[in-house]
Amino acid sequence: MHPTRAGDARGLYAITPDMTDTGALLARVAGVLPYATWLQYRNKAAGRALRREQVRALLTVCRAQRVPLIVNDDWRLAAECGANGAHLGEDDGELAAARAALGQGSILGASCYDSLELARQAVAAGASYVAFGAFFPTSTKATTRHAPPSLLRESAGLGVPLVAIGGITPDNAAALVAAGADLLAVVGGVFGADDPAGAARALLRAFPPPAPGATGA
Repeated sequence: MHPTRAGDARGLYAITPDMTDTGALLARVAGVLPYATWLQYRNKAAGRALRREQVRALLTVCRAQRVPLIVNDDWRLAAECGANGAHLGEDDGELAAARAALGQGSILGASCYDSLELARQAVAAGASYVAFGAFFPTSTKATTRHAPPSLLRESAGLGVPLVAIGGITPDNAAALVAAGADLLAVVGGVFGADDPAGAARALLRAFPPPAPGATGA
């Protein structure tokens, strides 16, 4: 099951790579969706028209798989296209304004980097989840801020899912889950692999199986 409510979320948070060919992007994403809890659309290289085209195309396949689609950086585009939510960094506008525009039923995420205080402020402003990182070296995005796994443990009382991002692989993912990560946000570790679906399955092994008789997402 792929929860639309953020509080139920656990697993792989797949983030799309920068691709200008929409058909190729859909083909790349299709094999991963069965293993993804959420999909985030992220394309830093695209203009608004292409971003709109790709969001609408991805929504079709995401709805077929019942995987929520979250738009990076641009809550207005998310609202325009009817996506399930948006993810904002520190320069992408006010969370409270995005929450008011998107409504309480939308998923709204916030990048909090290496700061517990930013996470507290984000939750107070209406964030559905908070993301920390980079935890490990990554080539996807230049960053000078690095989060230690201890930050996940310190954030356990925030009351929202905790997302870990940055250089996550099957070899280091389990340590982040053990520290308290509910979702592993991955770009290159999945879509940069020769077998994206296999990489997604390998990352999911970082999560312990549910206890016998457990219910939920």
